[in-house]
Amino acid sequence: MKKRCDTKYPILLVHGAGFRDDSRFYNYWGRIPKALTDEGATIFYSGQDAWGSIEYNGTIIKERIEQVLKITKAGKVNIIAHSRGGLEARYAITKLAMGKYVASLTTISTPHYGSKTMNIFYKFPKGLYRFVSSIVNLYFKVLGDKNPDFFTSSRQFSTYEAEIFNKNTPNDSSVLYQSYAAKMKKSLSDPLFVLTHLIISFFDGENDGLCPVASAKWGNYRGLITGKNFWGISHAGVIDSYRFNYSGIDLPEFYVNIVEGVKKENL
Repeated sequence: MKKRCDTKYPILLVHGAGFRDDSRFYNYWGRIPKALTDEGATIFYSGQDAWGSIEYNGTIIKERIEQVLKITKAGKVNIIAHSRGGLEARYAITKLAMGKYVASLTTISTPHYGSKTMNIFYKFPKGLYRFVSSIVNLYFKVLGDKNPDFFTSSRQFSTYEAEIFNKNTPNDSSVLYQSYAAKMKKSLSDPLFVLTHLIISFFDGENDGLCPVASAKWGNYRGLITGKNFWGISHAGVIDSYRFNYSGIDLPEFYVNIVEGVKKENL
């Protein structure tokens, strides 16, 4: 019996910045992987560094795609990427010639155009920024990063870096690109992002606590992910980090629908 998510090609889930998806104790994607596998999907994780640069993590994604293809004997993969993972996947597709091995790329809250808020930090004295970055790098090395580079990777969220990246990393015409944005309706929607939501709202407008809605639109923009009540859904909430049942949207089912749509494209 065929299931809704038994796609032609396996699914590679690519995580965002600041976290790793290889923890034994906490799944970055919440209940989503189980929902997908229950419907027939074949799932793999990307395993790149939490704070590696786009270029460094792009090479890890390239290697992971090659591993998945070897394991499954499939010709391509479908990628679902959250946050900066979408930029790293785009880098692997375009700059590392992996387009011929990627059928589709779905990005969730990926800051394709950067953030004006990050432009402020971009202008911080480099000496101070590098000092802070060195502390962050040490911490994430302990957590498992092989080559953390907080200085470079965090600055890549600025609109200055995004403009250069987009110019040098055009879409591959053989790949289906689609995107979704998420939105917090109130700053108190998620205690973790109260301050960032307020600041980003001032400089960038609507956002999910980290990624501006306007910045998340890339390729075929499929729409906004948010709850029906007045709280909305945050950058962490949109990947089911809290295993929370939001009003008006079943997040695991939402991802099932995404993969089902990919299946209908015969991918």
